[in-house]
Amino acid sequence: MKKTTQASATLDGGKAVFAKIELLALFILLAFLTPVRAATLEQTIREAQSKVVKIYGAGGLRGMEAYQTGILISSDGHVLTVSSYVLDTDDIAVLLDDGRKWQAELVGSDPVSELAILKLPVEDEPLPHFDLHQIVRADPGQRILALSNLYGIATGDEPVSVLQGVITTVAPLNARRGAFRANYHDQVYILDAYANNPGAAGGALIDWQGRLLGLLGKELRSQVTGTWLNYALPTESFVATVDNLLAGRSLDGSDEGQLPPEQPLSAEALGLTLVPNILERTPPYVDAVRRDSVADKAGLRPDDLIVFIANEPTASCRAVDNVLRLHDREERIRVSVLRAGKLVEFSLQADPIVTDKPPEPTTLEP
Repeated sequence: MKKTTQASATLDGGKAVFAKIELLALFILLAFLTPVRAATLEQTIREAQSKVVKIYGAGGLRGMEAYQTGILISSDGHVLTVSSYVLDTDDIAVLLDDGRKWQAELVGSDPVSELAILKLPVEDEPLPHFDLHQIVRADPGQRILALSNLYGIATGDEPVSVLQGVITTVAPLNARRGAFRANYHDQVYILDAYANNPGAAGGALIDWQGRLLGLLGKELRSQVTGTWLNYALPTESFVATVDNLLAGRSLDGSDEGQLPPEQPLSAEALGLTLVPNILERTPPYVDAVRRDSVADKAGLRPDDLIVFIANEPTASCRAVDNVLRLHDREERIRVSVLRAGKLVEFSLQADPIVTDKPPEPTTLEP
């Protein structure tokens, strides 16, 4: 009985020794792996930061910051960002991660997703960039990193800010900015991170491997709760839009190679009055609809946002005028508007011009 007890004790003691050795080996392994993982994550962040830019433009008043964020999407200097008042100027400055400053040109914008593309005058110098076609989808619970120039903290060659968080859910965007509802209503990533602060719009949402998941959106409140939202547009939701804009769809609807007809169409001929064109790219909201006009009879209303005319994007009041003047007054034309977040289409044809004919001369009987 003693021998059995001693053997059992020896066995238990051996197990305990082996357990201690295994635990010690685990601690040693973790001690070596932790710095490696930290170094890898730091390298991933720095690589992603080099693809994020700081954008400066119009604004500067209270509640209208003159800065936002963008991401490089091509080696020759295309920048994807949000369409906002910051871009309503010919003096758009873009700062790269290394501090270099470029004057950017606005290539195009999409009124539905409210995204815009800028072009930097880069020559023979490939820039680091995100490949939008390498689409990575994320699920709720996934850890993420949000990179942006929130609050304009970073200046010059200082790297943009980084926030870590989690994707809480994927849901349709039902939001507003003040009294106006957001144009975009598709699925977005809802984030457990204070990512959508002033200046953060246009920033990058990445995973811990540095892969692009989406683009940080504008500051918006929930239409249901009224609270500020932290969200990002998934890459797959806008990659086709970006491809179309890069293919040359015009921002202002102009076509220098096409001559206008003898009797060009106009908003007035349709019975529409747009909001005052104060800024260079004032959004083309309908200000008034003339009673009994073709627009009135078709059902257009004040506060409708004109987004397409004859399948051409119209991101500004000037774009509406430029597109309409390329069509004949007698031509039937398709007009698409955003109303309460939904796309509504109309087919309009202006009334013919009524000219007062001079009275026919009367012949007196002799």
